[in-house]
Amino acid sequence: MRFIFLITALFLASLNLRPVITSVSPMLGTIQEALGMSGSLASLLTSLPVLCMGFFAPAAVKLSNRWSIERTIAYCLLLIGAATAARYYVNSAWLMLLTAFLAGVGIAVIGPLLSGFIKKNFANPSAIVGIYSMALVVGAALGSGFSVPLQNVLHDSWQASIASWSILAVIALFFWWKPAAPKMPESNASAAVSSMHASANPSPKLPLNNKRAWLLTSFFGMMAFMFYSLTAWLPPMIEEQGYDKHTAGMILTLFTLIQIPVSLMLPILVSRFQRRAVWLIGCSVMELAGLLLLLLHFSPWLTCIFLGIGAGGLFPMALMLPIDESSNMEEANALSAMTQSGGYIFASLGPLYVGFVHDYAGSFPSAILSLMVIVAIMIGIQLKIGNRKIRTVRSDGNISA
Repeated sequence: MRFIFLITALFLASLNLRPVITSVSPMLGTIQEALGMSGSLASLLTSLPVLCMGFFAPAAVKLSNRWSIERTIAYCLLLIGAATAARYYVNSAWLMLLTAFLAGVGIAVIGPLLSGFIKKNFANPSAIVGIYSMALVVGAALGSGFSVPLQNVLHDSWQASIASWSILAVIALFFWWKPAAPKMPESNASAAVSSMHASANPSPKLPLNNKRAWLLTSFFGMMAFMFYSLTAWLPPMIEEQGYDKHTAGMILTLFTLIQIPVSLMLPILVSRFQRRAVWLIGCSVMELAGLLLLLLHFSPWLTCIFLGIGAGGLFPMALMLPIDESSNMEEANALSAMTQSGGYIFASLGPLYVGFVHDYAGSFPSAILSLMVIVAIMIGIQLKIGNRKIRTVRSDGNISA
């Protein structure tokens, strides 16, 4: 019963981390017109939360030390829910951007803490990462796929549509407001022992002086760089090949849907069969093959299957690595905070970079070739981080066997 409760809490918290971003994309033109936003200003509605996910992820370590990991997640869910609900009253561009910023802060803090939560509460954390990553993909798909239908149902109100996703946070708070894993009462003696242990083992800091931690961060960054670049530009790439907007939109939907089963099953397969380098490189090769097919104008339906399998597999692996390479919840929090902080900051440049190359070259082939180079570099990093034995990132930033 406790296992089911914890899995449900994890799934519902993860489900809240993407709809506030993806629900905006299908109605970006409507929002621009209603609020008088320029194209560059409107693009901040999606890029600002991603930047927040990079800059504020390190705060997760300090906040969880102060309030506990469960309570911090509950507060951040409340922040995401409040920011999303506030969009019902939006009547200016700056207020809309403020909601994106506040939601981004909440997402930034929850992300690393869910890795620590998994490390703390599950005997086989690597397999459980699939629930986390699948919920993220499902949340993203719900936000992008149902926002326009919701607008039609809610009397053609785009504010009501994007604000309605706050309901997900309300549901999740039923599981998180009282900590999902409450501590049992301690006797005076055990409390004293715990206090002495905490003093002797201070909470880990971000392992900024550790080369392996930077390799993990580089991998996360390149993985996310590819994901956000494809999410933003895959439909225009398909349209440039002569397909209409409807077809391009359906292909993006398929790209997202493929990732749901892949992100759930891959961590289970890795946990069962090990040899994670094979899985990492295999997913990157699938992504590389998809980009090659896209470059050569093969069927976009086949192309998005390769890209979806690659992206859907790499994301849970990137979430899993910090958990595998840490020995406890605190170290998992610290390493996850570092990989997600640097990774998301780099990833936020992906859509901007593809747009810049496209504007300079006048078409997408040069941008696609650049993305293939990114994947090739990522494979080189995967060869270094793949099958190395699990190490522990200590609080001083060094790694011990």
